[in-house]
Amino acid sequence: MAKRYDLIAIGAGSGGLSVAERAAKYGAKCAVIEAKKLGGTCVNLGCVPKKVMWYGASVAHTLRDAPDYGFDVTLKAFSWETLKHARDDYVSGINSWYRTYLKDSDIDEITGHARFIDANTLEVDGKHFSAEHIVIAPGSYPVVPQLPGAEHGATSDDFFAWETLPERVAVVGSGYIAVEIAGMLNALGADVTMLLRREHLLRPFDAMLRECLMEEMIDAGVNIVTSSQIGEIIRQSDGSLDLICADTGQLIGRFDQLLWAIGRAPATPGMDLVNAGVSIDQDGYIETDPFQNTNIPGVYAVGDVTGRAQLTPVAIAAARRLADRLFGGMKDRKLEYDLIPTVVFSHPPIATVGLTESEAREIHGSAVKIYQSRFTPMYHAFTEHQSKIAMKLVTVGAREKLVGCHVIGIGADEMLQGFAVAMRMGATKQDFDDTIAIHPSAAEELVTMR
Repeated sequence: MAKRYDLIAIGAGSGGLSVAERAAKYGAKCAVIEAKKLGGTCVNLGCVPKKVMWYGASVAHTLRDAPDYGFDVTLKAFSWETLKHARDDYVSGINSWYRTYLKDSDIDEITGHARFIDANTLEVDGKHFSAEHIVIAPGSYPVVPQLPGAEHGATSDDFFAWETLPERVAVVGSGYIAVEIAGMLNALGADVTMLLRREHLLRPFDAMLRECLMEEMIDAGVNIVTSSQIGEIIRQSDGSLDLICADTGQLIGRFDQLLWAIGRAPATPGMDLVNAGVSIDQDGYIETDPFQNTNIPGVYAVGDVTGRAQLTPVAIAAARRLADRLFGGMKDRKLEYDLIPTVVFSHPPIATVGLTESEAREIHGSAVKIYQSRFTPMYHAFTEHQSKIAMKLVTVGAREKLVGCHVIGIGADEMLQGFAVAMRMGATKQDFDDTIAIHPSAAEELVTMR
């Protein structure tokens, strides 16, 4: 006999926890199923521990600049172990909080791997659970390529288990995970080489951001090798790794660690979705409509597994809106997947929302007008190691409606949120111009740009 619920969420990450929490507030009897730690990738192997490491790397940059501000600083050592221990304790505290919160909210936590028996029934370790509404939110996992010796490399999941800071690291990939980890490792003292299959970092981002980040990372000492493809990895007797070029068979380099950051795949294998009749695309992503419905009534999907805007706040927003619709009487409630702001915690950070310049020109043609600026922020006015800030506003039409805002540089991560609100409300360039600047700040350039 299956235990019955109003809603079951498969996955206790951002999406699964959020839909169950919101549904429970409406009085629904809910459960979440998770085989690993509560909080999913974001809390345990992504956003949260990543941001802690980014802060650590930022402290390293501050210490480097301290003498230029008159401080006599002698840096004796950096302890990776101390930072890792503090980070892991912080994450553990969040795990515990989630467990307590679920109990306090009368949401059942079911431990194990879920698989579908039919569209309304799940099996976990031999026990059956059923619900009128089942939300699939298992997230995604990092991809490892199929080539000889690939198993000797690590993924972003493995990165957070490293006990020591490696001396020489190769990071394969050009996306946000690759640039974030490469940047923090470089700042903390590792010799970092990035291997790119093509020519650019962050290919989907605005060209200004890509070009500025490439320049900043090279200036910071990261070795970036473009148009490079690994054919084989050979582990030496001392544990080091030789990377062999696929095209020439020559040695690319010898490294202590290799990190794969070439993308993520939806965590759908093993769920027996076929038993429920749920459709997936050729890459394994679950197909959903704008309301998060799958092709099967009563079965929904949110988060990375849908393949749309794979960001924690997106999963949370989509999940809460789904619960509002199912249990809160808001029949038209859904997430709008445009104008999603995001930050890349590179060094320096990137903040972006809306269309890139090339996307805008493809859609709006000659109606596009660009405003941009690049300057040295006050913080770096007299430091030996300098870093620029670059900004771009993308506008369209006679009213110059803002459709894109892109920033790279110190403070970018904290300045974009309010501008994203303004853009969602339909702000124009004149609205920005009419806003009083906060001086002195880097953000004021966005409302004074000509």
